[in-house]
Amino acid sequence: MKFYGLNGQQWTNVIAAWSGWLMDGYVTIIYALMAAYYLGSVFFPGNFGGSLLYLVLGLAVGAIARSVGSLVFGNYLGDKVGRRNMLMITVIGFSIFSFLIGLLPPYATAGYFALAALYILLFLVGLFAGAEYGGGTALYAETVPIEKRGPIGAFVQSGFGTGYFIAAGIFGLASLYYSDADFINFAWRIMFFTTIIPGIIALISRLGARETPVFQEMVEKMQVERSPVLKMLKENPLPILFAVFITTGLLYINSATIGFYPFIMGPKINNLSAVSSAKILLLANFVSLIGVWLGGIIANRIPGRRLAMMIFSLVFLIALYPLSVLGIGKDVDTLYFAYGVESFLMAMIFSTLPSYLAERFSKKYRSTSVGFTYNAGAIIGGFAGTFIVLSKSFLGLLNGWFINIAIANVLLIVGLALSAETWSKAKAGARDIIQN
Repeated sequence: MKFYGLNGQQWTNVIAAWSGWLMDGYVTIIYALMAAYYLGSVFFPGNFGGSLLYLVLGLAVGAIARSVGSLVFGNYLGDKVGRRNMLMITVIGFSIFSFLIGLLPPYATAGYFALAALYILLFLVGLFAGAEYGGGTALYAETVPIEKRGPIGAFVQSGFGTGYFIAAGIFGLASLYYSDADFINFAWRIMFFTTIIPGIIALISRLGARETPVFQEMVEKMQVERSPVLKMLKENPLPILFAVFITTGLLYINSATIGFYPFIMGPKINNLSAVSSAKILLLANFVSLIGVWLGGIIANRIPGRRLAMMIFSLVFLIALYPLSVLGIGKDVDTLYFAYGVESFLMAMIFSTLPSYLAERFSKKYRSTSVGFTYNAGAIIGGFAGTFIVLSKSFLGLLNGWFINIAIANVLLIVGLALSAETWSKAKAGARDIIQN
């Protein structure tokens, strides 16, 4: 029995990939929410004014680690022993190290060693998380037929928003039960302990996954590359560079919007309550899920994946300034609207990214190249919050926020303009390029 043209095993592989995105979104927003509201009191001395900057910097530490992880795990596992096998290993490390953050001592006990330990664990989380995008993208893209790859890729990408949505909901419920003092004393630990749950879900989903037909054929024909990363850099230096432009712009936008919303709403800027923030984030992420799913469907009707991302990026750029103006207001209804529309438009851009990157690079180094280009973009993207906080002092919050996102959007469009198209609806009957 098939659903949307895919059989049970194909859907198992798709869910196995999707679950990694779900965990990534869950872990990312748990850290962002805890950092925005409570970790300043946990990891810094009282009345320390710079805690927000250092906690936002924690996102950049994880982003740097992701590029390292994508190369290490992609090169030595994903493109050598298989996409599914690599993902079985990485999800375990991802889960364990995110869980261990909840065991860290506070500043009152360990001084600045506590902050150093937090950075170390964030780096280790990022190291294992860095392999998820490349491995998961290759797993799903090499499993489903080309005419289904765009919408299915959008579904896989929506795992991040789903994880974000669940985390925001759990945070909102916890905020109804625990006081701010409870969170600072112990409840922040509980939130990090819950990150083991999506890890277990991902691990179980991957037990039933199977290696992709493309990789199995590579093994049978002895086509497995001995050094995927060197082959990647030798054959595709410019496509790699242009793809990094795309991912840097897009991930910077993501970090500066949906990743920065908790800080915008937190006590350092807007001073909204935890419950109010959770409600806004729930709506924004629900709308983003609709955006990524709808984007995948619409993109499949546009003659080209690159063209679809270009159109969605231009629409986002046009709407950016008015949404930025609304997005720093203190009226909750205004924030619902601004963040909802912004999340929807941004999610549409993301909808085509997995299928585009998977089709852009050879099967011999697909896991490595997709993971590297995505996570290399996360290096600068991870500093978005840091740059916004720094620019706030001389540009103001509105101008600093808008200029940061606008520059990233222009870089995204430049990267798309310089890159080549992959699948085109007009050439849907041609040979499936994922086999290359």
